[in-house]
Amino acid sequence: MVAADSPSQSVKKIIEINPYMLGTMAGGAADCQFWHRNLGIKCRLHELANKRRISIAGASKLLANILYSYRGMGLSVGTMIAGWDEQGPGLYYVDSEGGRLKGTRFSVGSGSPYAYGVLDNGYRFDMSVEEAAELARRSIYHATFRDGASGGVASVYHVGPDGWKKLSGDDVGELHYQYYPVEPTSVEHEMTEIAIA
Repeated sequence: MVAADSPSQSVKKIIEINPYMLGTMAGGAADCQFWHRNLGIKCRLHELANKRRISIAGASKLLANILYSYRGMGLSVGTMIAGWDEQGPGLYYVDSEGGRLKGTRFSVGSGSPYAYGVLDNGYRFDMSVEEAAELARRSIYHATFRDGASGGVASVYHVGPDGWKKLSGDDVGELHYQYYPVEPTSVEHEMTEIAIA
């Protein structure tokens, strides 16, 4: 599952590198978009030359090596490369210093501390696609609710053996009423939280 908010109407924070691989953006939008587009080109060239898709590990290593060669030059990139290849699912974190980590779940960006709280609390290895999508939406909502630099639309993608598929794009303002229920009080212009048992 890959999810991101997008406060801008014109910039998507989830970039479709190829039909089996997605990248997320955190940091400078121009840097992230340029290097993801560059990675997409290199992945396509690899596929044409070798008659097979590049692995997720190979693509993330390629991006990490490129960014490492530009370290100290002011790039601002924090990204996750997620996809499905011959080895199965793959998820890597790559940053502008050339760092690269493999993992099962990551959160990147200014809202990530809030998202990690929800992810760590709700994650199970055996989750269904619907449960994982709901956890992803809830994580994005809580990050956007607590972080002033986040907001807009929460996009959720599922990556599987047949490629990625966009599952939803919800306005986080609408998610507020679902995840943070309130009810009117007797005092005008005041709301209280609904106690959830």
